[in-house]
Amino acid sequence: MLNCDEPKVLILAGDAVEALEVYYPYYRLLEAGYEVTISASSIKKLQTVIHDFTGWDTYEEKLGYLLESNAQFKDVEPSEFDGLVIPGGRAPEYIRLDEHVKQIVKHFFETNKPIAAICHASLIFEAIPDVLKGRTLTAYIACKPGVEIAGGNYVTDRTTYVDGNLVSAHAWPDLPVFMREFMKLLEK
Repeated sequence: MLNCDEPKVLILAGDAVEALEVYYPYYRLLEAGYEVTISASSIKKLQTVIHDFTGWDTYEEKLGYLLESNAQFKDVEPSEFDGLVIPGGRAPEYIRLDEHVKQIVKHFFETNKPIAAICHASLIFEAIPDVLKGRTLTAYIACKPGVEIAGGNYVTDRTTYVDGNLVSAHAWPDLPVFMREFMKLLEK
């Protein structure tokens, strides 16, 4: 059991969060001794999904494992956390509508705390005015237009990119490098 002195990381999730993009960071952070909170719109079992690249023009989606959230967005005090992970999947497209999610994410940008955003996580940034202005990142390729419209610089030649406190990646195949870079920021 972790004591209250352990660093804390928040994961923002919802139904249809990509399974590998939430489970890999969750267990990697626990393994490293971090206290991890999975937050969603309500405390419940979330349905994860598996996005696989099977030859379609885009990813194919299948049902994944169930995942228990243990905090509600509205109850999260972002100042209590040392880092933020935003997995992809389809969850970002609708949790970005939650005003609490916007406030949480904005706090991490404003305080320069580590943020890990993978795949479709950039959809959340599009809903928060000015957080991407002048920032460079990558995401799932279909998110490129939104990143650019929001004022960000989209990197196409790297699948993982670090810009200050923001670590970004294309998709779950990039998780090892993505998490290594995020862990470096957390350890500073």
